[in-house]
Amino acid sequence: MRFVIRGKLSPRYVGPFEILDRVGEVAYRLALPPALSSVHNVFHVSMRRKYIPDPNHVVDFEPISLHEDLTYEEYPVRIVDRKDQVLRSRTIPYVKVQWSNHSKREATWELEEEIKAKHPQLFGIPGSYGTRAW
Repeated sequence: MRFVIRGKLSPRYVGPFEILDRVGEVAYRLALPPALSSVHNVFHVSMRRKYIPDPNHVVDFEPISLHEDLTYEEYPVRIVDRKDQVLRSRTIPYVKVQWSNHSKREATWELEEEIKAKHPQLFGIPGSYGTRAW
């Protein structure tokens, strides 16, 4: 699909989207995500482009065990990195934590003392970044 927003770096096409049905000779109704609910879902054939399959577009699916209220518990899997935030009068240690049900790319920076208090087992594993002696 092509949108009117123009600019040097703006995306010209978004998708791919599933074709629901053919409307007339040259129009198609598409299944759009909720984020595009303000966009009309019927498009002229000239607005469509052929989808070329790419293995990077496949999303890895891991089942999540949900509680009865449709929530799930996240726990830290490992410490990926550490850094010290240096302020004028003190230094604050941070650790980058990889959480369950998330990839390494989605790891978050947390205060080291909070993670050490809640999850001390992460700092006893050899090879983790949790030790202070570097």
